[in-house]
Amino acid sequence: DKATDPSIPEENWECIQRFCDQVNADIEGPLLASRLLAHKIQSPQEMEALHALTVLETCVNNCGERFHSEIAKFRFLNELIKVLSPKYYGTWSSEKVKSRVTEVIFSWTLWFPQEVKIRDAYQMLKKQGIVKEDPKVPEDKILPPPSPRPQNSIFDRDEEKSKLLARLLKSNHSEDLQAANRLIKSMIKEEQEKSAKVSRRVNTIGEVSENVTRMDELLENYQRQELSTADQETLQTLFQRCEKLRPLLFRLASETVDDDEALGK
Repeated sequence: DKATDPSIPEENWECIQRFCDQVNADIEGPLLASRLLAHKIQSPQEMEALHALTVLETCVNNCGERFHSEIAKFRFLNELIKVLSPKYYGTWSSEKVKSRVTEVIFSWTLWFPQEVKIRDAYQMLKKQGIVKEDPKVPEDKILPPPSPRPQNSIFDRDEEKSKLLARLLKSNHSEDLQAANRLIKSMIKEEQEKSAKVSRRVNTIGEVSENVTRMDELLENYQRQELSTADQETLQTLFQRCEKLRPLLFRLASETVDDDEALGK
């Protein structure tokens, strides 16, 4: 209650740290903490919900794998989704709270790529149009990756950057923390661009595949009998679309030289 007190505009870091210590000390700490935090994040009081989200992020950074496994369950993720969904609290939750919740779930898809449920929950939000686009990490926000991190986290793929980041985050100087913040954001941006490329490639290959299958069907019919005017027009449209997709496929192939499986597709 003290850590999420809505009457205090600033975060009470002493209480937040004590809460984290309690989570780590208690055998049922992660389970109880996730339930309490879900309840506070759904608060109709904006400041209480925002404080609870700060406590949640601090726990992710300080409370280890036991806590990570709790927040990666649908039971907890569904409570966060309720804040965004118009079927539940989305109609009266403030934009600020909804924005923070979206940002939190999105950041977890990067921190914990091995957690399928987190990724599925986020993709479902996008599919339903609740999340229109991936959020941008705010300029003034320092988001150190949680510890311990999964082996295939974006922060471990580039060893040099990973070492530099660890060194900057250990520093007490504000300029080093700002540099760490910039580095984290650039790494996330790089990962977002990579994901966008993969998504574009998958969608293009899917469209080409559908068009070619449909063209094959029409051409097979054409060999057996005369096509109707409507089918002839469809065939012409499909042909023109495939012609336009050809150079795009070449470009995607040239961008995919380091990934044999994707190039094969």
